[in-house]
Amino acid sequence: MTRRVLPAYADPDRRLAAAELGAVHFIGIGGAGMSGIARIMLQEGIVVSGSDAKDSAAVRGLQAAGARVQVGHSADALGDAQTVVVSSAIKPTNPELAAALARGLLVIPRAEALAAVMAGKKPVAVAGAHGKTSTTSMLVAAIDACGADPSYAIGGDLHATGRNAHLGTGEAFAVEADESDGSFLLFRPHIAIVTNVEPDHLDNYGDFQTVLAAFHDFVRTITPGGALVACADDEHAASLLTTAREHGVRAISYGERPDADLRLSELAVSATGTAYAANGLGLDGLRVRVAAPGHHMALNSASVLAACIALGLDPQCAADGLRDYTGVARRMDLVGEAAGVRVYDDYAHHPTEVRAQLLAAREVAGDGRLIVCFQPHLFSRTQVFADQFAAALSLADHVLLMDVYPARESAADFPGVTGDSIARQVAAPVRFLPVWDDAAPALAELARPGDLVVTVGAGDVTEVGPRVVELLRSQDG
Repeated sequence: MTRRVLPAYADPDRRLAAAELGAVHFIGIGGAGMSGIARIMLQEGIVVSGSDAKDSAAVRGLQAAGARVQVGHSADALGDAQTVVVSSAIKPTNPELAAALARGLLVIPRAEALAAVMAGKKPVAVAGAHGKTSTTSMLVAAIDACGADPSYAIGGDLHATGRNAHLGTGEAFAVEADESDGSFLLFRPHIAIVTNVEPDHLDNYGDFQTVLAAFHDFVRTITPGGALVACADDEHAASLLTTAREHGVRAISYGERPDADLRLSELAVSATGTAYAANGLGLDGLRVRVAAPGHHMALNSASVLAACIALGLDPQCAADGLRDYTGVARRMDLVGEAAGVRVYDDYAHHPTEVRAQLLAAREVAGDGRLIVCFQPHLFSRTQVFADQFAAALSLADHVLLMDVYPARESAADFPGVTGDSIARQVAAPVRFLPVWDDAAPALAELARPGDLVVTVGAGDVTEVGPRVVELLRSQDG
């Protein structure tokens, strides 16, 4: 069976520079990935317009930066655009996309637009089933600490800058390489980091072997003289190292395995961060600390250290940058504290991510209870991974399960798949909340002083945490 990997309008052989695109229109400009590319194009002096289904801080920020942005979709929003950028979430029925195709405008996927703004830079592309945003944001902090002023495009706002994108003066361009629709194959990275390879986005790929094959193809896009940095502790990521050698680029492994090129030892996780000793690659027990709790954060930071070494940067400077890393929005992000309850928010939306984040949250919770509110993302992912989500969520003391955030999918295509598909299998005390507005009151009622509340998911669950804090404050008053 032939499966679609790249979007139909993507051309893997076409390499455009941003200056060749003319005036650019983004459909769904408020999204994390789209808004970053738009911001960089504005920095380059390109005329940018866009549309989004709703107003947001990202939309207002782009308007303030000079973009013409319309809330709501219509063919008129295109204006005089010559190039239209779309994500895989945009359906063919979108009036702007339909009008662009009818007018014969250049229509390109988000990744191709990103590749265009990276022209002339040395892309350091971070790929993997999970950890991309945290790793890329750490990479920015490490390169910046070495005085190299990197460009970047990240799926979340850095706390240090308040932005998700920047056009720097240095050679390096740190970027997330999203594998969801296969468009990461449009990149030509100088260095690629692969944190892990696991089944996901099976609605696009069909099966895990096709996912794995796409990652091997991604490695083959690394430019001559470049390098692959891959996790030795992940079987499928480690398999990419052989492909890198066959492709003629440097292969660097990292992890806790004794044969890893960069080896972590003396790893210690606490509520305030993670520390370890790094050996190999010319290091001799370099002490590394990152202010983000969790075993997975140690591995992510180690990949950054290895990539910086491959870039020829001073590893001590890179370690200093990791030490001063202040995090990124929606990655175990403190929303607020009220009535003795701390409320955090996290973007985890794959079972492995959820498990890793809850293990880290346990360290932060200390003696308090861990209360998790989870919103599944996509019906297809919920259907495939319901039992694994349930096992991960069972690490909590109490679980509130919201209904599925559909994103680009329709409930009609997945009869019987709801948040309750997961809730029925959770071993911890659990409650299914099919009505969105019930989540915040239920969390506020359940929480007591000393508890840690974490809202988890890639959808609009992120809006629940602030409401919980407000309710707790009103109760406390």
